[in-house]
Amino acid sequence: MPTYSEIAKIVGFRSKNAVFRLVKRLEKEKFIEKDSSGRLIPKSLYGDVRVLGLVEAGFPSPAEEELSDSMNLDEWLIENKDATYMLTVKGDSMYDAGIREGDVVLVERTEKYKEGSIVIAEVDGQWTMKYLRKGGRGYFLEAANRKYKPIYPEEELNIAAVVKVVIRKY
Repeated sequence: MPTYSEIAKIVGFRSKNAVFRLVKRLEKEKFIEKDSSGRLIPKSLYGDVRVLGLVEAGFPSPAEEELSDSMNLDEWLIENKDATYMLTVKGDSMYDAGIREGDVVLVERTEKYKEGSIVIAEVDGQWTMKYLRKGGRGYFLEAANRKYKPIYPEEELNIAAVVKVVIRKY
């Protein structure tokens, strides 16, 4: 989210006090909130969405539209809002994991990762998204595409985040 100064510039306000009043109004209307460090964050990306039931992915069956529930996608997809962010995927190294170029991944910064997770990692100064694997020489990164060889760090491997959700818009 932009800072108060950036908001003032965007909307044409001359004072931060005017921005402060706007932010208070947006907070009251539940469009934005402040995180634990006081930064502005969107309150809800999607709001509640109706859940109408099941759809058969095998043989066709009679369809009955019945409201069975509603869910908030933000709450369902995001466990730790302060540590969650999105990245747009570039490249085809995770193709066989169902992650395509142009997809968006929802990732969470965490120190809790395990072997087999899809991670955002810095390996020897370069950033990538791969499976985290463990072998004889310690942790390494493995693509989900046979065209790419495993990546063994020469100096360091830092795990920045774990992929939680893949989003593809059709």
